[in-house]
Amino acid sequence: MEFSAKRIAGFLGGELEGDPDVKVSQFSKIEEAGPGSLTFLANPAYTPYIYTTGASLALVREDFKPEKKVNCTLIRVKDPYGALARLLELYQKSQPVKTGISEMAFIPGGSVIGPGAYVGEFVTIGDGVSIGKNVNIYPHVSVGNHVSIGDNTVLYSGVRIYDNCQVGSRCTIHANAVIGADGFGFAPQTGSNYRKVAQIGNVLIKDHVEIGAGTTIDRATLGSTIIGKGVKLDNLIQIGHNVVIGENTVMAAQCGVAGSSKIGRNCMIGGQVGISGHISIGNEVKIAAQTGVSSSVKDGQIIMGSPAMEASHYKKAFIYFRNFEKLVVRINELEKEVKSLKGE
Repeated sequence: MEFSAKRIAGFLGGELEGDPDVKVSQFSKIEEAGPGSLTFLANPAYTPYIYTTGASLALVREDFKPEKKVNCTLIRVKDPYGALARLLELYQKSQPVKTGISEMAFIPGGSVIGPGAYVGEFVTIGDGVSIGKNVNIYPHVSVGNHVSIGDNTVLYSGVRIYDNCQVGSRCTIHANAVIGADGFGFAPQTGSNYRKVAQIGNVLIKDHVEIGAGTTIDRATLGSTIIGKGVKLDNLIQIGHNVVIGENTVMAAQCGVAGSSKIGRNCMIGGQVGISGHISIGNEVKIAAQTGVSSSVKDGQIIMGSPAMEASHYKKAFIYFRNFEKLVVRINELEKEVKSLKGE
């Protein structure tokens, strides 16, 4: 499917510069693009490629000032990356949508499947399940008893949702994610043995949540593990039992959140962050990659390091970390001089 630069500029509300009739039919990275493709320039580090790209059309910032000739047509927008996201979403919606229920899916009589749903091969659905309209459930998904899934949600292949969990509307859960496995609860006994504590709660996932491939979210011991509206979790993340994550928080890959911790809204958490159990992370907090968080964090803080500290303090301290060996040598030399002056 082809679209003209004029039509795309109109859709985005952008300023067109160049041939309004040039047509594009695909999206490409700026350094790899060829004729007939649309690309974008958002990161200044990629600016040199705007002069060499083979793309027919490029999205650039409103204030972009070329230093030499640009061969492709430009659309100036306030936020090129955001504009690209809108176009990609439009493109995705134009793709054929699967519907219908496979004869090789197992669905008991007591469960309800909404209109427009797609249920693929080898899907198993438990008793008393409620599935909304236009839900897509890809092959090899397992949905436990008394689960509810809201409208327009997508479950990709291999997803496992345990009994009594709830998934909101317009959520996306990627391949092999596990929702509602037992929390890690064991009571110490005599003789260094452990007794398993039954995990009888559930997981509550609210609307517009995206959960990455291989991510696991444990059910609560009592009550609910809660993933707030608009939360985005990357691949290979572990969320412990009774954790609460506030609205619109985003978390990069390989993070781990221990049981009963509370994370506020609009937080940004980098990859491989570890968060201890039973602590609170405030709203609007930013946590750098590989940070180890062992105590509660106030609203709006930016932290890094392990153990975590304010990012500005960490950066100052890092100067000394990096030169620690030299400092030790200097201290040793000073001690020798002091002893020499004392005649020791």
